[in-house]
Amino acid sequence: MTRMFIAPVFALWLTTPAFAQSCPSAPDHSAGMGALIAQIQQAESQSEARGISNQMWELWTDAPDLRAQTLLDRGMARREASDLLGALQELDALVVYCPDYAEGYNQRAFVNFLRQDFPSALVDLDRALELSPNHIAAMSGRALTLLGLRRLDEARSALTAALELNPWLSERALLEPGGALEPPGEDI
Repeated sequence: MTRMFIAPVFALWLTTPAFAQSCPSAPDHSAGMGALIAQIQQAESQSEARGISNQMWELWTDAPDLRAQTLLDRGMARREASDLLGALQELDALVVYCPDYAEGYNQRAFVNFLRQDFPSALVDLDRALELSPNHIAAMSGRALTLLGLRRLDEARSALTAALELNPWLSERALLEPGGALEPPGEDI
């Protein structure tokens, strides 16, 4: 009977702040990402670019440890199921646990974007880009968020920067004639 009491108390003791696990550094995928950016810039088709983009997502979503990966995966699954508040809870926990992991901020920004909370999304996207300056998805998400805020010149600039890294982004249509970010004076 004593043994049954000690195990739960010991487990509770291990989860107190003094013994709480801290998030390790995120894996350094900068070399791999650099190579993928070079490949996507040379891609000859949308299909080829899509395959490279999927490889980029594998690197971005490679969380620092199992706990972070679980929070990220649950947040993304809840977002996919349209449980945006549940997704926010998971992603809030992720950024508290791993404040230096860019994808936690990028995913939380996406959820806030879907909720049309553009100011919150922009804060998270800026943090994601501070941590990972070549995060193309965060760059294009930032452009869409700025568009949502009606900050068109900034949105145009942000999207142009993302397209310099990945010319195959579907958001490029926003800069084309008739697109929401068509450069001024191009309609003449």
